[in-house]
Amino acid sequence: MAQAMRPNTATSLFATDGKPHPLQDTLLAITLVLGITAFVSAMFHNLHLLSSWTGLIGILTGAYGQFISETTRERTLLIIGLGASAVGFFLGMAHGGLFGGVVGG
Repeated sequence: MAQAMRPNTATSLFATDGKPHPLQDTLLAITLVLGITAFVSAMFHNLHLLSSWTGLIGILTGAYGQFISETTRERTLLIIGLGASAVGFFLGMAHGGLFGGVVGG
């Protein structure tokens, strides 16, 4: 009756394999923080440098995190961070871009 005591993780959306994934979890946290920062700062026209750069870096970290992710939980949260990063990046590009407004020599 040991099988009756085991939780059924096959049907859970956030199933994990029970192993630690420090690199994947770090990339997940970085992508979510960058995505939230890019998304929120994109709502302000004068913060286009912040939103475009954090969005670009969030897209890159999220893409690499997707490449090496091992569980559904990681992939799900990475997609959320990637989406927020992409929205922030595109709105930041529309408001002035990566270097817009910076006066050169």
